[in-house]
Amino acid sequence: MRFLRENSLSVFFFGIFLVTLVGQSLAGQRAFNAEQAAHDEPTVSWARYLVSSDFGGAVMENWQSEFLQFTLFILATVWLVQKGSNESKQLDEAGPESKQKQRLEGYAPENAPLWAKVTGWRSWVFQNSLLLAMSAIFLASWTAQSLTNWTQFNQEQVAHDEATLSWGGYVLSADFWERSLQNWQSEFLAVGTMVVFTIFLRQRGSPESKPVGAPHDETASSG
Repeated sequence: MRFLRENSLSVFFFGIFLVTLVGQSLAGQRAFNAEQAAHDEPTVSWARYLVSSDFGGAVMENWQSEFLQFTLFILATVWLVQKGSNESKQLDEAGPESKQKQRLEGYAPENAPLWAKVTGWRSWVFQNSLLLAMSAIFLASWTAQSLTNWTQFNQEQVAHDEATLSWGGYVLSADFWERSLQNWQSEFLAVGTMVVFTIFLRQRGSPESKPVGAPHDETASSG
């Protein structure tokens, strides 16, 4: 019970992630098989659908856009600010901040992570580890999306007796970029909306909101 209480936020979101992923796979298989039947083509089992390019492409399209959103937001909030927003640092704190404020090297407390106390490449990696991890997941999922969508695209081309494309050709195609950009634009809109909404709107008890009585022009502290 203590573990669940201390980790309830991550357990909740990973839990509903698994539920919705399974739900997507079941609904996706049903939709895929309906389309197959409409074209007098063989249907597939759920297990086979899970490893299909149709399911993989749909999942990766969403994953890469989500991790791109977080990657850019993490990087942008180092340097860019928004007056009054709970998603922004104080206006005069733009940039990577001092070692003292970031509790690095000689300013690190006794219980700080080891790599916060060292210098050189290990320190640089740890200082940027969140951005590096998010960027790596974005690039991996973006590559996986391109491969699964490429496979799916060529399967459709063959089914219609049309020319297939190389992976490089597909990455430069309108089909690939239409799939990517339709996800990216929605993520950027959501982040921009959140930045602006936290200036004027509140949610009592949420760390994503300023205190209910805080003035609209009060920018959140970077902590």
